Amino acid sequence: MDSKWQESYLKLAKIVADNIPEGFELQMQYGFPTYVVPLSVYPEGYLHRSDEPLPFISLAAQKRHLALYHMGIMGNKKLLEWFQEAYKEQVPTKLNMGKSCIRFTNPEKIPYELIGELVTKMSMEEWINAYQKYSVAKKTSK
Repeated sequence: MDSKWQESYLKLAKIVADNIPEGFELQMQYGFPTYVVPLSVYPEGYLHRSDEPLPFISLAAQKRHLALYHMGIMGNKKLLEWFQEAYKEQVPTKLNMGKSCIRFTNPEKIPYELIGELVTKMSMEEWINAYQKYSVAKKTSK
């Protein structure tokens, strides 16, 4: 990890750890520390893989940015809109975001408190329900 990101990454990891709702477990998934729904809770697994737990939030230090992958934000319009508005109010730079990936390109402009609040806004049960609805919708749209 580039030393430019180390302090911010550790602070972001602590914010997520301190605010993650009950039940999620931290493990390595796809090479990133990821909070997952344990297979004991959701045995169907991610993409119906019974050996792969359902991911919720991952952190990554990339070459040019830190990334927070929040899978729950992808299919939840209300949560996404809340986050986009709150971000706009709190951060002077434009939000750099993909479907579930929030990218931070300046370690000085990471809204840690906002990320902590975002992490608390979806319980494990809500995430499982949202994932199941998203999976069904995706199947029927093919």
